[in-house]
Amino acid sequence: MTSLLWFRRDLRLGDNPALNAACDAGQVVPLFVIDPQFFDTAGAAMRAYQVDSLSALARACGGALVIRYGDPRDVVPQVVKEIAATAVHCAADYEPAGAARDMDVEARLYEQGVPLVRTGSPYAVAPGRVAKADGTPYRVYSPFYKAWLVHGWRGPVNPPADIPWAEELIARIGSEPLPARPDLEGMVLLPAGEAAALQRWKHFAETALMDYADNRDRPDFDSTSQMSGYLRFGEIHVRTMLADLGEFKGHEVYRKELAWREFYADVLWNNPATEHDYLDQRFVGMRYNTGPAAQEHFTAWTQGRTGYPIVDAGMRQLQREGWIHNRVRMIVASFLVKDLHLEWTQGAEWFMRYLRDADVASNQHGWQWTAGCGTDAAPYFRVFNPTTQGLRFDPEGAYIREYIPELRHLRGPAAHEPWDELDGYKHGYPTRIVDHATERDESLARYQEIKVAP
Repeated sequence: MTSLLWFRRDLRLGDNPALNAACDAGQVVPLFVIDPQFFDTAGAAMRAYQVDSLSALARACGGALVIRYGDPRDVVPQVVKEIAATAVHCAADYEPAGAARDMDVEARLYEQGVPLVRTGSPYAVAPGRVAKADGTPYRVYSPFYKAWLVHGWRGPVNPPADIPWAEELIARIGSEPLPARPDLEGMVLLPAGEAAALQRWKHFAETALMDYADNRDRPDFDSTSQMSGYLRFGEIHVRTMLADLGEFKGHEVYRKELAWREFYADVLWNNPATEHDYLDQRFVGMRYNTGPAAQEHFTAWTQGRTGYPIVDAGMRQLQREGWIHNRVRMIVASFLVKDLHLEWTQGAEWFMRYLRDADVASNQHGWQWTAGCGTDAAPYFRVFNPTTQGLRFDPEGAYIREYIPELRHLRGPAAHEPWDELDGYKHGYPTRIVDHATERDESLARYQEIKVAP
């Protein structure tokens, strides 16, 4: 009996129920399909990281991993024919595009008399499992979190002691090479792969987890786990992380952050149109800026040249690392939507293209939360002041100086307010493109126009 193990967002061997199910059925051929429709349109950071992750997985598989290019709807049935597989095993995909693809593949396999066996998912609790007493889904995080805890989840599963790779079959059908790693032009990524994920998790748990509740909003500290990219590619399962968390304050706050990922996946599963559309349809009528001036503002935001140091540091961190600290993500998102009055979809698309941890559910609904059209119960009045946010969470300006060399001559908190310094602009840092106080009032006025306020 030969099973095809179809890797997707689970690039690991440990705590992988689909792998265990495939091994239970007989010898295994592991497959990853590089779909040009998605790979070729992804940003350089995402593509480079995926190549690194697949290289690590191939090594972990002892060279057994089969790489193929093309639409999985065609490739998976073709490989099934080549190896005479009796089943295809995979983890369930709950993103709209992935779920639709799997249904198409399942229908093609059915014609061949081969089942698509879904075992496990990228989540501790699969989307759709947590619901209100009347069966309707949650749209607010806090009650979801309580119900999610009550529902609970299984513990991690051990990998098979000896994985029966179908070496002769694999050698016969062969594998295509991995794509070339794109030139990142100086961008530095975290090491990829299951071993790197476990090592990073161990480092965070030992050095920063206890103080996470107090330090998580400080971008000037190495206080966050940076596990989002590893979770995005499934190099570690969230169950593995949850199993290590106790009842300490930092542990509980971190568990709540993991639950946000589960919540947004559940919201997207129950509202698939929100991959591109508004959860709160009132916001379809919101006035947003358009035209040449708006495009100039968007370009300044993407380049980290808005004149607001905390915003610019975050956008430059994105360029350098393919990642942004979570507190800063909220600040730069608020600035785009509520200071520049640009539609949230522009920022969400930019993030999806350039983040190495870009996750559809978390990204789209994180942006909608900030824009006010998502799951937040009372969002319209929340307009982050970028200067006070910077001073509060980067009080000595260390984060600013790390990413904005034009301001490194300013010591301490002065880096947040170069306009107050005689030599603040001597190294070419741009002046502010808008006045925050004016734009805050304008933003609130636009919310009032669509009657968002109570």
